Amino acid sequence: MSNNQKGILYAILTAFLWGFLAIALKVAAREVAPVTIVWFRFTIAFNFLALWQSVKRPSSLKILIKPPLLLVIAAIALSWNYMGFMQGIHYTSPSNAQLVIQTGPITLALAGIIFFKEKIKIRQILGFVLALTGFFFFYSQQIKVMIGQESQYNMGVLFTFSGAMAWATYAIIQKRLVQKHATTTLNLFLFGFPTLVYLPFVDFTPLLSLSWIWWLLLLFLGLNTLIAYGSLSQALKYTEANKVSVIIILNPMITFLVMGLLTHMEVSWIDPERFSVYSLLGAALVLVAAILVVGRKSKKIS
Repeated sequence: MSNNQKGILYAILTAFLWGFLAIALKVAAREVAPVTIVWFRFTIAFNFLALWQSVKRPSSLKILIKPPLLLVIAAIALSWNYMGFMQGIHYTSPSNAQLVIQTGPITLALAGIIFFKEKIKIRQILGFVLALTGFFFFYSQQIKVMIGQESQYNMGVLFTFSGAMAWATYAIIQKRLVQKHATTTLNLFLFGFPTLVYLPFVDFTPLLSLSWIWWLLLLFLGLNTLIAYGSLSQALKYTEANKVSVIIILNPMITFLVMGLLTHMEVSWIDPERFSVYSLLGAALVLVAAILVVGRKSKKIS
């Protein structure tokens, strides 16, 4: 298997895990408070990664004692990204949150043009215009669908959007930090910092009455965090960033398809999704726009 094929498979795995993540978070929120879910995700991911690094590269643990200031800022941003996304899912739905969170990669591309002086192409300008159009269609139609729940929906959208902006901030800083530090070393602090920040807000009492199924779900959420980010790092190692970005941006399609299937099956353990034709049109425009903005043509090798 070529490195390119390995990279694509790792990117598909990341998209697959993130596609199911939103649904699993929505289900978990039925029994566990959002802040507790976020704390568990970081705690499980940090413990597994710390154990691995203590065996493979003990020296990497030093970053927990004396982290760079930029890394602290990145950790704060990533902490809120998780919370904003979690609250967005809690107040709206997995598909809604998955679509709105795509403003993160689009904002990152815009930041690259503004702050890193990257050249903007006509394709990207078209992508930005399509994104605005798509969000307008999707948002206006979802407001009509969720009659009587406008304030809740608006709150969920704002939470998700703030999480997307936090992710873009984290990604911009991460782009600088990876030039001096290994990704796994950075992730040690990025996962460890939120476990301390959110700990005072966690209520452990309700957890004592959870059945083993809910504990397995929490374990899945934590391992999802660890494996998805690990796969993303491997994908970027083996193939071009533009290919990885385009594959990952398609992860909302997995969420939409699975939620559509669950709605059709009329399951009782998650609320059904409600979409109009115009909502789906808006969602399609946003996904196409994200691909246009983030994707780049690979250079031909002569």
